[in-house]
Amino acid sequence: MKKKHVKISDINCGSDKLFLISGPCVIESEDLMMRTAEQLKGIAQELKIPLIFKSSFSKDNRSSLEYYQGPGLDEGLRILEKLKKQFELPVLTDIHYPNQAIPAAEVVDVIQIPAYLCMQSELVVAAAKTDCVVNLKHGQFIAPDNMSKPVKKIEDSGSEKIILTERGYTFGYNDLVVDPRSFLLLNQIGYPVVFDITHTIRKYGIPSKDPRGGTREFLSVLSRAGVAAGVDGIFIEAHPNPPEALCDAASQYYLDQLAEFVKPLLEIHNLVRAQTVH
Repeated sequence: MKKKHVKISDINCGSDKLFLISGPCVIESEDLMMRTAEQLKGIAQELKIPLIFKSSFSKDNRSSLEYYQGPGLDEGLRILEKLKKQFELPVLTDIHYPNQAIPAAEVVDVIQIPAYLCMQSELVVAAAKTDCVVNLKHGQFIAPDNMSKPVKKIEDSGSEKIILTERGYTFGYNDLVVDPRSFLLLNQIGYPVVFDITHTIRKYGIPSKDPRGGTREFLSVLSRAGVAAGVDGIFIEAHPNPPEALCDAASQYYLDQLAEFVKPLLEIHNLVRAQTVH
């Protein structure tokens, strides 16, 4: 099956060019967000990789009410709008409730449906009815080919602006596993496929500031396997100082090391695409 191409600003997702989705897990201070966006844009220009800036205005599925959930819809969108205009970057954020779709769509280019919520019809339809691209994250609880079901909901709502993101499957006892078969199955649905690398190494049930809450030693092998399997984009949450991040501190990547991490992924991607063409 020939995959559809999906345009995000001037980025042609699904073409021969690997793209990057990156940013802090959750919106923190305005100063930190602006500094991060500036540095990410510099990395993207250095590597000649298209960049979509990602950060969440709210993390509504945190395991404790004591943990930081974000600045909320209004303040979060204000910061994202300022960042988008100043650095001329397309922006992605996630929503958790249908009434957040329209306000988010007034600012961002991509509305993300969290993995836990991918089968929520009202939420998916609300996102589809905006003019935004919808990034559907693969639910940890369903087989990859069953992601065709929420995709069909979006199509039936009049949109084909869809991206599918793999982020691991529930293995048990707080572990996720990335099954390489999922990349083939998601690709067969017919839309661009992204690999959310940093969420796959999160150890759920352990506070994110606890070093045991993530297994960064697996990031290299997982990312290279996913790119070799033919994904169109990579999703890497990055932060200037991950140990002090207010969410997913043990799994976000170090911003000052991101360029060196991405370089071999670009080489693998280009090799795979060259072989596909010939």
